[in-house]
Amino acid sequence: MAVYSGIEPVLPPEGNPELEDVAFELVSAASSLAGLNPRVREAIGDLVRSMNCYYSNLIEGHNTLPRDIERALAKEYSAEPRKRNLQLEAVAHIEVQRKIDSEEDEQTDPVSVEYVRWLHYEFCSRLPEDLLWVENPDTGECLRVTPGEVRSRGVKVGMHVPPSGPDLDVCLQRFHEAYSAPMGKFRKVIAVAAAHHRLLWIHPFLDGNGRVARLMAHTMFKRLGVGNSLWSVSRGLARNVADYKALLMAADNPRQNDYDGRGNLSERALTDFCRFFLRVSLDQVRFMQSIFDPENLLRRIELYCRDEAEAGRLPKLSYAVLREVVLAGELKRGKVPVIVNLQQRAARNITSALLAKRLLASSSPKAPLRLGFPAEGVERWFPSLYPAADR
Repeated sequence: MAVYSGIEPVLPPEGNPELEDVAFELVSAASSLAGLNPRVREAIGDLVRSMNCYYSNLIEGHNTLPRDIERALAKEYSAEPRKRNLQLEAVAHIEVQRKIDSEEDEQTDPVSVEYVRWLHYEFCSRLPEDLLWVENPDTGECLRVTPGEVRSRGVKVGMHVPPSGPDLDVCLQRFHEAYSAPMGKFRKVIAVAAAHHRLLWIHPFLDGNGRVARLMAHTMFKRLGVGNSLWSVSRGLARNVADYKALLMAADNPRQNDYDGRGNLSERALTDFCRFFLRVSLDQVRFMQSIFDPENLLRRIELYCRDEAEAGRLPKLSYAVLREVVLAGELKRGKVPVIVNLQQRAARNITSALLAKRLLASSSPKAPLRLGFPAEGVERWFPSLYPAADR
């Protein structure tokens, strides 16, 4: 079979009602997340990027706790070398996703070789030197990963031997051609899932392919108007990691028989993977809908503030300030005395306490107040965002 068809089929067959239905539901559900106040959405985006990074690290076998990620973002790094390296890895992921979310990324087609290399370069160039080395499990040889550089040698991933040399170049060319081809929106949504597997099958880099594939999927969803900074497929993949890896491996298999498509790889297994990937995406959008619902969010914040006030850890009128910030998106400092019905000095004490606990954030001492999401608050405001053992 010609190398050109090495990644065929590039998509499940058309007319699959189950795939089309879940793609439609995903598009519909994602649109409802746009209703949040833009300022609150921006603040929550920072939280979700940290969450995405946590779960993406988990898929790679790197368990960087939410509190350690929060400390890293504040440039408070561990003295223990491995822990510090993982903190730097987390910051690298967050910075690249922030570029994507703010449209500061390479504005080329996300399935182009240029964009995939850009993702790899931006992530790997931020890593400490220790994380840029990989070991060949068969020979013990250590190889350095060059950020943004497509590999020039053969590799083996489990039982799978990805293409190399001229075959690799042709597969990447076909990858771009296939997933940038004109197609309807729901078909494009399905293509996000298919492209995720096929990029991992191609395995263009010595290391970092999983991270690049998940960031590429995030970009593809975003460019379709389905993805945004408020949800991440990585959480769902990490929470179903055994199924995720098993279905990825199954989709690596060659065509099984005459009823399994006409390409080099199994059409049935690709369809199964796409179904899984899209259902996981839909589950994550629905989960975020439930915890970001303004009424429920305010109720959880109110209960948190009441408990903290009773314990003497927050001023009693803290909730009134936080409620206004949630509803308005941001709050001018001069309005705090009116909201809490106190004199300037007493009102400033409330503001200072909320800033000290990072429940509020501000770019300068005179700038408006916006919502903050410290790990302590996240545990109460957004239950189930992280596994209980890692909060």
